[in-house]
Amino acid sequence: MLIEVIGGSGSGKSEFAEGKCMELCAGEKIYIATMEPYDEESKKRVERHRKMRAGKEFVTMEVYTGLEQAVIRKGATVLLECMSNLTANEMYSPSGRKEHTGHWILKGIRNLCSQAEHVVVVTNQVFSDGIEYDRGTMEYLQVLGEINRQIAQMADQVYEVIHGIPLALKGPDGEKEGAGL
Repeated sequence: MLIEVIGGSGSGKSEFAEGKCMELCAGEKIYIATMEPYDEESKKRVERHRKMRAGKEFVTMEVYTGLEQAVIRKGATVLLECMSNLTANEMYSPSGRKEHTGHWILKGIRNLCSQAEHVVVVTNQVFSDGIEYDRGTMEYLQVLGEINRQIAQMADQVYEVIHGIPLALKGPDGEKEGAGL
């Protein structure tokens, strides 16, 4: 099963996604960390997420680029946190794909789905602020938005988390597949 969890910064999407993984799996849970800690703020965010996962028995894999090459144990439940970091890494990191970022990331998602029993992808809601950014930032937002859209189409369930409240957009608790998306 593929589940997409989308929300704004601080919305509670990570906590909800972790809870989904706990519901789905009593076995091996793999946390794919995509944030490359490069400054003090990112190191604090990584530490906060580690504390949130403490005691939940996740095995952490750091995958900053090249998701399509990730190898996981068959049947595991995977939590990918988060698509916005992976997209930025692929677009701007020296080891990133740059060209065709969306293609490579979606290939990576299909790779995970072919190995895992469940994949939960956390991503950011990126177009709700109404701000017109510089060209480079707009390109990043458009790529991330397209990746989010394509994952939502592939997903069995899609949730948006707003102020800690998960809203089912697609799946058993939400709208019928394709309706309103």
